[in-house]
Amino acid sequence: MKNSKPVVGAVLTTLLCVPVSRATTAIENDKNIDAPIQYFLTQESDSHQHEKAHEPEENHKPEVSHQPEENHQPEEVVLTEQQRQLAGVQTSVIEPRIYNQRVYAPGEVKVNGYSSSLVSTRTDSVVISRHAALGDEVAKGQVLVTLFSETIAQSQAEFLIASSNYSRAKKLDKNTISESALVEAENRYKASYGELIAFGLTPNAISSITALDVDAFGQYELVAVRDGVVLQDDFMQGQRVLAGETVMLLADESDIWIEASLPATSTFPVKVGDTAQVIFNGEHFTAQVIQQSHIIDPLTRTRTVRLAIRNTTHSLHAGMFVDVLFSVPTPSPVMAVPETAMVRSTDGDWVIYVENEASGAFTPVEVQRGEALGEYRRIEGVETGTRIVTQGAFFVASELAKSGFDPHNH
Repeated sequence: MKNSKPVVGAVLTTLLCVPVSRATTAIENDKNIDAPIQYFLTQESDSHQHEKAHEPEENHKPEVSHQPEENHQPEEVVLTEQQRQLAGVQTSVIEPRIYNQRVYAPGEVKVNGYSSSLVSTRTDSVVISRHAALGDEVAKGQVLVTLFSETIAQSQAEFLIASSNYSRAKKLDKNTISESALVEAENRYKASYGELIAFGLTPNAISSITALDVDAFGQYELVAVRDGVVLQDDFMQGQRVLAGETVMLLADESDIWIEASLPATSTFPVKVGDTAQVIFNGEHFTAQVIQQSHIIDPLTRTRTVRLAIRNTTHSLHAGMFVDVLFSVPTPSPVMAVPETAMVRSTDGDWVIYVENEASGAFTPVEVQRGEALGEYRRIEGVETGTRIVTQGAFFVASELAKSGFDPHNH
């Protein structure tokens, strides 16, 4: 293809030198003349196209894009006073201070051993009738159960004799009865009286023995020694109950215990008098540490911390399982914000919203999220004295998103 240009030139020169008439005649007579000319012209055009296609790329200038640059999205949002009020947006200045760090422990509700009592017989007896049932609230002195005992019957008879002899001796003249005989009668009376007290009879019950029918001998009653609720009554009418066997359990549920279990490896510094939060079904109670065990349970590998709690609403009952949160103050002031002040970004980072007090605008700032401190969370990445959104952060984030700005990709 390199020699195509001279050939075409020679052919054109020859044609121009021929007279017009001859050229015309020749062209008309020889139709094949057009073929080589057309061929060479076509080849010339193709050659140019081919060479142009193979020109080095450096000769081509890159196309310049005339598209406008992307507009930067706003990195802050301003709320009207009405928006702030409707959304409940609140702000405050954060500064380092002492916070309480919470330590969790499982717990169980127990009856207060100091305000509960076991009702039991002090001699072998038979149940005649009951006067209170499981769950009943009883008052101090209220009759709980009536029993019969052969031993009690014998003691009652001995008391009647001793009481009668002592009463007669006191009425005798000193010349009729010796001093020693009077003292002996008095001692027998006191001994028989004390024996009935030891069996659980009340002074009123003893004083009424003289008025008892013969058929009522041996019967006695057990009464409540304190106000409380019947938590146990495992017996039936006619049942024989051995001495010392529990008939009922009474407890004052307005004051109960919580036994929390801390791991044996825990270094949590529990002290008597410390307070803790007890949670059951979303309800919170304040308890106080009253005792702690220094023995590790060999099965659970935990140690017990006992707390006292006021249960005035009677929401807690023995046997329930609860959550116990102990509070430990941080050793030094730290920066922390309410949990409601933080919003998680789409890429998983945590941000808070800082308020520009001059313009009223809110700007997102990424922070490092630390340990929980009660309802607060320790953070890093914000200077002391910064005013931030403590309530309504989610609303601020949504308004910022409406403006087209993603605080996590700026």
